[in-house]
Parts: sequence; C-alpha cells; structure tokens
Amino acid sequence: MTSKTAGPTPPGNLAPRPQSVLKVNKVTAADITAALKAGYADFCAHPALSGFFGLFYVVFGLLMVWCLLWLNQIWLIIPAIVGFPLVAPFAAAGLYEISRRRQKGEPFGWSDILTVMAHQRKREMGWMAFVTLFIFWVWVYQVRLWLAIILKNASFSDLNGFLTTVFFTPEGWTFLAVGTCVGAGLSAALFAVTVVAMPMLLDRETNFVTAMLTSVRTVTENPLVMLIWAAIISVTMLLSLLPAFLGLIVTLPILGHTTWHLYQRAVPPGGS
Repeated sequence: MTSKTAGPTPPGNLAPRPQSVLKVNKVTAADITAALKAGYADFCAHPALSGFFGLFYVVFGLLMVWCLLWLNQIWLIIPAIVGFPLVAPFAAAGLYEISRRRQKGEPFGWSDILTVMAHQRKREMGWMAFVTLFIFWVWVYQVRLWLAIILKNASFSDLNGFLTTVFFTPEGWTFLAVGTCVGAGLSAALFAVTVVAMPMLLDRETNFVTAMLTSVRTVTENPLVMLIWAAIISVTMLLSLLPAFLGLIVTLPILGHTTWHLYQRAVPPGGS
C-alpha cells in the first residue's frame, strides 16, 4: 500500500548517494621502506617518462624565480622557493598514473600519462588542485604580512640586501622563526588532506571531501609513521632545491611513485 503522506520518489540520478567510510590500515615504517623500493622500481622502469614530470617541475620553478627577479619582487623569492614544494602532490598526478598502470599490468604510452589530468576533468581532482593552490596562496600572503610587521623599515633593493637583512639581523631571525612556525602549520595541514586524497581521486570514483577526510584519518590513525614520511618528503624536497632545483628531476618522481604505493597500503582497495 502506498503511503498518502509520502512524497514522490526522486529519480535515481537525483537521489543522494551516501559515501561509505573507507577502511584505513595501520601502516609501519616497513611499509614506507617497501613503498620507497616500489617507487624506485617504477622510476627505473620508466626513467624518461617519470623524469619528464620532475624536469617540468624544475623548469616551472626556474621560470618562477626569473619572473620574480624580472618584476623586482625580491622579497617573494625565498617564500616562493620554500613554498614551491607545496604544489608537488598535484604535480605528481601523472606519476600516480604510471604506478597505477604498472601495478595493474596495463600498457601505456606517453600520451596516456600526459593527458591523465584532462581525463580527470569530469571528476574532482580539480577541487584538490584548488585546495593546494589556496594553501600556497595563504603561505605567500602570510609571508608578506610578517614582512610588513617585522621588517617594516627594511629595504630590499636587491637579492643580496634581502638575504643580508633576513639572515644577519635580529629582525630577520624573528621573521624566519615566525615564518617557519606558520609554514610548518600550513605544510602539515596540506600534507594531512592530500597525502592519500590525491592518489585516491585518481584511483576511485569518490568526491574530494571523502578523499580529504580519509587522508586526514590516515594521518591521525598513523601519526608517527606519517610524521616520518612527511619528514622524508620535506628534507628530500628542500635538499633537491639547492642545486638550482635540478635534484627534483629524480627525487620528485620517486616520491610521487612512493606516495602511490603508500596509499595502496594505507587504504585497501574496496575497503569500507
């Protein structure tokens, strides 16, 4: 019997689709080691294709620095370089796809990998790109804020003057200390919401909110191991920036491939 008080049943395509809570595994330092080995194997299997993403990242970084010098925005160079690795998770999408296809034994060529982001346009990877770029924007804005508050009387006519002020004056040391603390907080927030979310959105039909929440759960349920992984990423990326970004040609692909394999260990396929 049909209820008289019940309203019309909405069409299937308009009915809300509940998102199941995905299972999150406990991961250990051994999982990081195994993921690193698998990531290195992925890089060695396709060094040219994987290295292309690292090279693209390097060229973009060098162009960024050149543009800031050309625009005489000296104060932006250091925060831009330090904050540059924040967008690495989004830049690594093609690397996740290489690892995914290798893991499944699927054939692929350059066009399949280089167009992976175009294939994601009907899904929600773009929202994660927005989150990543927004946090990068907040990072740059807060640097400008602390420059105005702490170094308000300093003059940055050239790069040497800026470096001298920042590294060899008490005000500069205060600026570095405050900026480092705020930057660490932003980096931790971005790491928590993206470390699993980025590869998950490439791998599964899910929304970006579910992906971010699963990523945060992975971090909160494995705090020590994920802290170790965050430290490995941070130290490796910062050291890779020193020789004119060139180290990123190798380290970015390996870290990207490793992130995929760590995600696979942290969030089991089909787990809910």
